Amino acid sequence: MRDTNSRLQRFQTVRAASCALLPFLSAEDCCVQAMPDASPLKWHLAHTSWFFETFILSRDEQYQPFNPAFRTLFNSYYNGVGPQYPRLQRGLLTRPGFADVLDYRAHVDAAMAALILSDSDVDELLELGLQHEQQHQELMHTDIKALLAMNPLQPALLPAPVAKEAASAEKQWIACDGGLVSIGHRGEGFCFDNELPSHVVFVAPFAIDSQLVTNADYLTFIKDGGYEKPHLWLAEAWQWVQREQVAMPLYWQCDEAGQWQHFSLHGWQALPLRQAVLHLSFFEADAYARWAGARLPTEAEWECAARSHEAQLTGLFGTCWQWTASSYTAYPGFVEAAGAVGEYNGKFMINQMVLRGSSAATPPGHARVSYRNFFPTNARWQLTGLRLARNLASA
Repeated sequence: MRDTNSRLQRFQTVRAASCALLPFLSAEDCCVQAMPDASPLKWHLAHTSWFFETFILSRDEQYQPFNPAFRTLFNSYYNGVGPQYPRLQRGLLTRPGFADVLDYRAHVDAAMAALILSDSDVDELLELGLQHEQQHQELMHTDIKALLAMNPLQPALLPAPVAKEAASAEKQWIACDGGLVSIGHRGEGFCFDNELPSHVVFVAPFAIDSQLVTNADYLTFIKDGGYEKPHLWLAEAWQWVQREQVAMPLYWQCDEAGQWQHFSLHGWQALPLRQAVLHLSFFEADAYARWAGARLPTEAEWECAARSHEAQLTGLFGTCWQWTASSYTAYPGFVEAAGAVGEYNGKFMINQMVLRGSSAATPPGHARVSYRNFFPTNARWQLTGLRLARNLASA
């Protein structure tokens, strides 16, 4: 018999973490959609419940759905399950109300608890659902931040932290031999399907920066006219800069006194120069790397360095997702899972770039060295930054 109590405790702990921000938010905060890429917090709370209801609870013919209409309203992109309410209009869902969504969560939690305690064989789907919910917890953080940043009242959701700058560390280029290296998830423990199968690739000798690029580093790029030099930007990137009039990272501003600030869940704060730069698009990360006389690492290089030089590389996890030069595509031998859950990752393997590591908003224990995040080249609302790489001459 599996340890049902520990499984239930893990389920309840992860589910409770999704509601951690609720004491600081109003119902209105939870119902509004900041932009097409974001979703209302209310929708996130419902969708993560929908996942358990749709893929686990509904396998039991005796299960009574909380509201059959929710199968469409809170389906994100699973065509194998049925139609979806348009993503761009999630902020228009004033009904069901926020209290109804919380009742929905309680209904699903109670049914899942009974199922887990019955020792049913749902371990694989249960873990996928919990990992899925943790992904949405990070999205809740960044989607709420995007919403508050648009508010002219410039609200601070959380109390201002005690001012503390990171200790200044000397940047070093860490040489990596490369060669034939194994990439992808290996061994025991959970992974998403896009981390499989583990496979061998050739990586030429390279060097990687021991540190993440900081706000101070990026500010130097801005002051040197980095956003005004087309030769630093890919063609599509330069068109984006011109069209969107981009001149600095998302959530930055320079006040009338020339002081740089950034917006966070603590409101507007002085820009912490020694901390890693955040909210960069792939376009900006790539342009900065060119300006610095370097480049972005490939995802194979990033993983190779993380496995062989972890102790020498600061900020691998828990600070920012790090852009790589790799397009998001399938590993050799990739096989999608059977059924609708097979739509989880595979169908997004186009027009996206891979990020590695994890951010300060990533739930503890969620990331691992083989984790592959991915976003379009112009995405900036996530906690995304970069680490530099450069070529080394072959032996």
